[in-house]
Amino acid sequence: MKKITVLLADDHGVVRQGLRVLVETEGDIEVVSEAKTGREAIDMTLQLHPNVVVMDIAMPLLNGLQATREILRIAPATKVLILSAHADPEYVEQVVLLGAAGYLIKQTSADILVEAIRAVHKGKSFFSPSISKYLREHYQKTPRTAGLQKRKEECLTSREDEVLQLIAEGNANKQIASELGISIKTVEKHRQHLMQKLSIHDTAGLTRYAIAAGVIESRVQRTTND
Repeated sequence: MKKITVLLADDHGVVRQGLRVLVETEGDIEVVSEAKTGREAIDMTLQLHPNVVVMDIAMPLLNGLQATREILRIAPATKVLILSAHADPEYVEQVVLLGAAGYLIKQTSADILVEAIRAVHKGKSFFSPSISKYLREHYQKTPRTAGLQKRKEECLTSREDEVLQLIAEGNANKQIASELGISIKTVEKHRQHLMQKLSIHDTAGLTRYAIAAGVIESRVQRTTND
């Protein structure tokens, strides 16, 4: 029997190790690799073509939402299952808009996680009960979801998303350049493009936008000096 191949994407090593143990007790599921950043998840998806990516939301170097968008663009056969500690309606709405196959909260039991992996592999959707209830009762076109759709239409590139997240996390241009392996001048150009596309004219504004759009969580915001 051909196994379901899974990539685990979470920035906490203990969480990844625990998930690996949980899913690999099942004979039909194989964890092919682990990623600790959104960028690693994208790169590993390109290399390994897993059937399912189990993706956390709060990760460095592209958060889980941005990584999901890119994975579904470059590897449409791969299914993305969000596994997050957060069940905020805004995150759920973004996941639905992006096209992820499911959304589980981290309090989910091992049995449910395994069931979800099998379901999304078969092309089905799978959501935690509380999230399913929210989607049934509240998901409709609202000003908030309209705003999220507008952000999609703004068409930030994957690299611009990375730079935006790193800016909002408090990194100066030199740190961003080192992290991404690009020149400071290139970072400055990306920063200019972001401001032009978003009609924002300072770093504080970019940070506020990133928090409002769910690119980062407010708890990870740090002071920036540039």
